[in-house]
Amino acid sequence: MAKLFRAFFFKSLFFFWYHFLFRQLRNLILFQRTISNSFSSKTQFRYQKFSSLLHRSDLNDHTLIFDVENALLKSSSLFPYFMLVAFEAGGLLRAIVLVLLYPFVCVAGDEMGLKMMVMTCFFGIKAKSFRVGRSVLPKFFLEDVGSEMFEVLNKGGKKVGVSNLPHVMVDSFLREYLEIDFVVGRELKMFCGYYIGLMDEDKTMHALEQVKEGKGCSDMIGITRFHKIRHHQVFSLCKEVYVVSEGDKRSWQKLGREKYPKALIFHDGRLALRPTPMESIAMLMWLPWGLILAIIRISLALSLPFNISTPLLVLSGIRLTTSIPVPACTLTRNDKTGHLYVCNHRTLLDPLYLSFTLQKNLTAVTYSLSRMSEILAPIKTVRLTRNREEDAAMMKQLLSEGDLVVCPEGTTCREPYLLRFSPLFSEMCDEISPVAVNSHVSMFHGTTAGGLKCLDPVFFLMNPSPVYTVHLLHHVSRDHHNIENSRFQMANSVQTQIGNALGFECTKLTRKDKYLILAGNEGIVSNRIRSAKCS
Repeated sequence: MAKLFRAFFFKSLFFFWYHFLFRQLRNLILFQRTISNSFSSKTQFRYQKFSSLLHRSDLNDHTLIFDVENALLKSSSLFPYFMLVAFEAGGLLRAIVLVLLYPFVCVAGDEMGLKMMVMTCFFGIKAKSFRVGRSVLPKFFLEDVGSEMFEVLNKGGKKVGVSNLPHVMVDSFLREYLEIDFVVGRELKMFCGYYIGLMDEDKTMHALEQVKEGKGCSDMIGITRFHKIRHHQVFSLCKEVYVVSEGDKRSWQKLGREKYPKALIFHDGRLALRPTPMESIAMLMWLPWGLILAIIRISLALSLPFNISTPLLVLSGIRLTTSIPVPACTLTRNDKTGHLYVCNHRTLLDPLYLSFTLQKNLTAVTYSLSRMSEILAPIKTVRLTRNREEDAAMMKQLLSEGDLVVCPEGTTCREPYLLRFSPLFSEMCDEISPVAVNSHVSMFHGTTAGGLKCLDPVFFLMNPSPVYTVHLLHHVSRDHHNIENSRFQMANSVQTQIGNALGFECTKLTRKDKYLILAGNEGIVSNRIRSAKCS
């Protein structure tokens, strides 16, 4: 009986895989024939290698139509972008479901696998509040753009990006950061303002028709991969089609930050790593241990004095690098007042790390801080009211009681840029100490614009080995001959000094600009990033 069962099992398994592979091979052959017939019936053109496109000098007279996933991005995997949507917009449970479904996505084929990921990531998400496509995904897309392909696009006239991804995932990245003229993506169906996880092919076809009607077919050049032509309705209108191979993409260099048409200064989301399948599994396995480690680190910081907790925190994996110049210890100041430390803002833990560096308690003034963060803070924290007169009086009172630390940027910035410094701190005393602060994380960001701010310190401390750098700079004195202009000059001088120490660029952007871009609660900011740079 057992032999009969084993024979039946292996026979069934053999026929299953035989029919499965035969069906996939047959579909591939039919697909290639369909594409070939479609192209041959509509237009006559020849395939050419992508390398020959790099040397053309007449691209400015043509409209370039390119496949986003298969011609612009170096990586061929779409999983990381859907994982970002699942984790940032849907939460931890949805991310776990996507990881568990990924093996089935791989064997289901490109189109069915895409539909499975769209259903998993978008079902039940409110369309009006979906901001991942604008605040999270552009950073990861930009880091995956091929430099050679981008140079070709820069030479072209009008540019049309064709994507198999949902339109809400790629539109902001292509339009705002790469300045693409027209974006064709898959539209999502909605019910009562919520995505239902299905793609609306009718709306997608309407977008394709707009491309056909609005662009002349005589000067269109297509860039795609031969075996990945999904939007053949568009590419069939092209006079020439250039083919990108896997070898081409492997040889491409990543687009450098200095080549971005629009500087990436603000971005949101908790994940700092690129969530490939293996990285996602590692991150999900680390989460419970990371939470335990964060609780231990918080307990050590709250319960022990600086000289004991500092080495224990270092043993737990936290890395703190400090630099204190000798002149900083011999400041000439009035003994009746404390000393004012002014630092740039990377996370909510900036004042705490400065306290650990100086081995003394400081008072930190903040513009916004959650109640939980105030309770957990091992140093004194005071909220500012954003009323200039009240805040000035409060800071002078705090300085009369002891040393004070302030972050005049008013909000955090993850990228190597400094926001505009509020000049209020320059009115408090004659001498201040600038402090250059930087941080590095490998898994989770300790800041957020759209999430729960009370979890910011927890997420930062959940990283396996977070790094902080605290560099005390030489003190800055105020000019007493021109008090009105001196406060602005001091604010700019401190910003410049900190920027030079960190290698960061100074901007005139403010907290309001950040939330306009990431949260969208006051509209969309125009492209003023480059013009706002300090000279």
